[in-house]
Amino acid sequence: MKLFDKIFQGDKVIWMVVALLVIFSLLAGYSSAERFAFIWEGGNVALVLKKHVQTILIGVALMYVAYMMKYTWFSKLFQIAMIFSIPLLILTLVNGKSVNGAQRALTINGKELFQTSEFAKVALIGYLARMLALGQEKYHDYKAVIIDLFVPIALICGLIFTENLSTAAILAAVSLMLLFVGRIKFKFLMAFVGVCIMLAGLYVVIDPKSSDKKDEGSVQVDNRIGTWGGRIKEFFVGVDLESMTDAERIEYMNNSQEIQSELAIASGGLVGKSPGKSTQRNFLQHSYSDFIYSIIVEEYGLLGGVVVMLLYLILLFRSIRIMMEIPESFGAYVAFGLASLIVVQAFAHIAVAVGLAPVTGQPLPFISKGGSSMMSTGAAIGVILSVSKKVDKIKRRRNELAAA
Repeated sequence: MKLFDKIFQGDKVIWMVVALLVIFSLLAGYSSAERFAFIWEGGNVALVLKKHVQTILIGVALMYVAYMMKYTWFSKLFQIAMIFSIPLLILTLVNGKSVNGAQRALTINGKELFQTSEFAKVALIGYLARMLALGQEKYHDYKAVIIDLFVPIALICGLIFTENLSTAAILAAVSLMLLFVGRIKFKFLMAFVGVCIMLAGLYVVIDPKSSDKKDEGSVQVDNRIGTWGGRIKEFFVGVDLESMTDAERIEYMNNSQEIQSELAIASGGLVGKSPGKSTQRNFLQHSYSDFIYSIIVEEYGLLGGVVVMLLYLILLFRSIRIMMEIPESFGAYVAFGLASLIVVQAFAHIAVAVGLAPVTGQPLPFISKGGSSMMSTGAAIGVILSVSKKVDKIKRRRNELAAA
């Protein structure tokens, strides 16, 4: 036990949450491997599982490296990462690889390296935590807030926005949550929200490509604005099935990810069909990523779905507790900000799966297949654990002094 305590210092509950998320990732990855193998790996299920295990190991390794570092080092590292993320996002927009109809991944020689938005969103939250910790007193002035905080948020989210609306929206929302916790005036935040909404609307109106289509191999893919509009319209207005022929109606229902996801959840019942017994994985195009929660509920039932939600909520609550107990401002802000980023993304994914939000394409953090998401989530949790390690040291010191 002493060796275990030495290796896994910090918040033990968060370590347990990570272990359970990894288990769910392995089980759900196994269930969806056949679908992914059929599409991308020539039917080689073993290869898909091997790659998924490797991805998990990389995410866990990054988490442990971040956990081993002194959390105060990240203050400067996040500032550097923030500077690098801007040209990386620009490079991705100019010459990135198309992922699900949008240019999101940086490539070398045609091979995908990583989705730069995953790197940028962690960098931005860490940078904001640094600035809030260093300049709290000067942020009563609106000019300082604009230059130090609002401009970086607008720049990073704006570069992500054109190709990945949901990620930009989640990142902006979490950034504003962090600024609110950092005691930035509410009227400043509302003014910024108003300006962002106005600029986003202006972009949609004047974008000359809004009605165009892009070629992706032999498939015609709608421009991103058209895709967003179609998804939002379908979610709020619905589809006129009565005007379709029987053949069109059947084709629509077979290809609708929302319908197939809801069928998966509805068929799961209380305890599910048991591991590996999903049938909807054969109809959900992204059962291994964007709709993996649906497969979890189908196989593990309502109980399994609730357990997954509770894991993310526990991560958030433990991070809030860390924020309350760490004496340094940077540690408090970065723990809250990174945990909020993970949890908001997780619940955005879950909301889509159960039909409470339009399709967004957000992976389920630390569960969905995807190297970029796994690495960014692993690094973020590692930073939180590093802060919790400091909290543990403070508690032990306090107990030693009390005992003396």
